Amino acid sequence: MTLIDQLPPTADPDALYEAFESWAEERGLTLYPHQEEALIEVVSGANVIVSTPTGSGKSMIAAGAHFAALARDEVTFYTAPIKALVSEKFFELCKMFGTENVGMLTGDASVNADAPVICCTAEVLASIALRDGKGADVGQVVMDEFHFYAEADRGWAWQIPILELPQAQFVLMSATLGDVSMFEKDLTRRTGRPTSVVRSATRPVPLSYEYKLSPLTETLTELLETKQAPVYIVHFTQAQAVERAQALMSINMCSREEKDKIADLIGNFRFTTKFGRNLSRYVRHGIGVHHAGMLPKYRRLVEKLAQAGLLKVICGTDTLGVGVNVPIRTVLFTALTKYDGNRVRTLRAREFHQIAGRAGRAGFDTAGFVVAQAPEHVVENEKALAKAGDDPKKRRKVVRKKAPEGFVGWTDNTFEKLIASEPEPLTSRFRVTHTMLLSVIARPGNAFEAMRHLLEDNHESRKQQLKHIRRAIAIYRSLLDGGIVEKLHEPD
Repeated sequence: MTLIDQLPPTADPDALYEAFESWAEERGLTLYPHQEEALIEVVSGANVIVSTPTGSGKSMIAAGAHFAALARDEVTFYTAPIKALVSEKFFELCKMFGTENVGMLTGDASVNADAPVICCTAEVLASIALRDGKGADVGQVVMDEFHFYAEADRGWAWQIPILELPQAQFVLMSATLGDVSMFEKDLTRRTGRPTSVVRSATRPVPLSYEYKLSPLTETLTELLETKQAPVYIVHFTQAQAVERAQALMSINMCSREEKDKIADLIGNFRFTTKFGRNLSRYVRHGIGVHHAGMLPKYRRLVEKLAQAGLLKVICGTDTLGVGVNVPIRTVLFTALTKYDGNRVRTLRAREFHQIAGRAGRAGFDTAGFVVAQAPEHVVENEKALAKAGDDPKKRRKVVRKKAPEGFVGWTDNTFEKLIASEPEPLTSRFRVTHTMLLSVIARPGNAFEAMRHLLEDNHESRKQQLKHIRRAIAIYRSLLDGGIVEKLHEPD
């Protein structure tokens, strides 16, 4: 029986809530208080901003939102930042609502595009919003991982639907939103619906934190011996993740029986590339590699092995923070700094909490663990001092290794500050492109009015708005001069 079979005859909020709660209870699921609060608001038609920790059941809130939209005979969209997560959610919702009621749009693929529940990337929904505006057949928008709103290159796609789809009910979800008062007021003004903020500081699985001055191999061995695996080792480049997997092959991760289970699950899977053949060696040893640059088939294999509990260690990048369903007990940071394309800097509180929050598996673990390694030169100095023992003369003779030139370091104090810090407020990343102008111009009606609204009623400061207006005028003139668009005397 799917959730569709549970739909009440009318979209009465009380009937909707009771029907969804009954469906959850039949599956042995008890709603958390924050889930109950969010669902009560959702079925009443309010916008909802959900700011709760990783693993606190935001997926259940999303399912309840889709359920309510279907009862109102609306088309409901679920957006995620990466195609892998869109695909994962598509299959999950197919099980809940039936394959005939769920579609997927990623830019690369279109599956059942006329379905009442659509899973897509934020960019796909932004494109629909720009092309159709208020005329878009979008009754509800559920935006997962909404903290991507602040991403420099992609954040515009999380803002456009809010600006251009005032007819829709919005459900915005993330574990690291920070102050959302601006969104609360803005959504209410644009949609005419009340907006409720649902927060919960309580994690279903509490986290404990530790800063390590031992070499990483020793740290990892200790974690394995104390049953704190699976361990996700966080790197900030793909190359470092692969190098680490190779370096850890000397550690005995799995028993013979565990290796046999891995081989059985791999079965006839074909490792066709050089990277694939290396990955085959790693996973058969109990070590996974996970990053955005991998072929999807390899990434899915690692996720499948991890979900089966067969990998002790996964060497990956900070893409773990994007919410792909990989069960992890311990997150091990190799550094607390990253190169952001311009410079090496300390992790932001949002970045840290997004990754750290993946530790601890709800329903499996009673605790999650977050470990940060000290810089390598600090670890080596500690080792030399330990070797010198308590003898003051020997300790004075220790030649301390210096940090590499230009090295941006971190300490246990950096770690403590990140743990204690709240995520930074989300900042607008609106931008104007040729595609945006062409989409709005192609929309029926007065393109100038539509573009003016987009340029003057976004989330940018007035100074930035004027900058965007100048760019839009320059793009429009170039399109006009090139004969790509023509000016009509009356709106079409």
